Amino acid sequence: MNEDFMAEAIRLSIEKMEAKAGGPFGAVVARDGRIISRGWNQVTSTNDPSAHAEIIAIRKACQELSTFWLGDCELYVNCEPCPMCLAAIYWAGIRKVYFAAGREDADNAGFGDGYIAREIVKPVAERNLEMEQGMRDEALEAFSIWDKMADKTEY
Repeated sequence: MNEDFMAEAIRLSIEKMEAKAGGPFGAVVARDGRIISRGWNQVTSTNDPSAHAEIIAIRKACQELSTFWLGDCELYVNCEPCPMCLAAIYWAGIRKVYFAAGREDADNAGFGDGYIAREIVKPVAERNLEMEQGMRDEALEAFSIWDKMADKTEY
């Protein structure tokens, strides 16, 4: 672990929270020993519930590197990623995440990480979110076209 990169993620989490940019979360994407991008929580300052530090840092890194695949990058975050951010990390192909505080620490500070993680593993019918499926056959057409598309960009 590069302690300078982790210190930067922690610094961002405190500085940007105190500046009222959002919650106490900071992230750094690094590659080959240098910082590619920085992100901090901007949920409340942008009215965007997806504007978590990791998401912001991943978006910036992808723009900087002109790619959607960050398989040769590492992510440093001041707190264990929430389920949404964890999914984004997997989608980006990042293979190594360093984190400081844990999910329980975020829960203890009043964040819903644990609740969401518990909800995700429940069967759809048992979640606290009402979900209803419809028009599945019609929707499958998009997957059929995708499957046959010769010039698609796989991800």
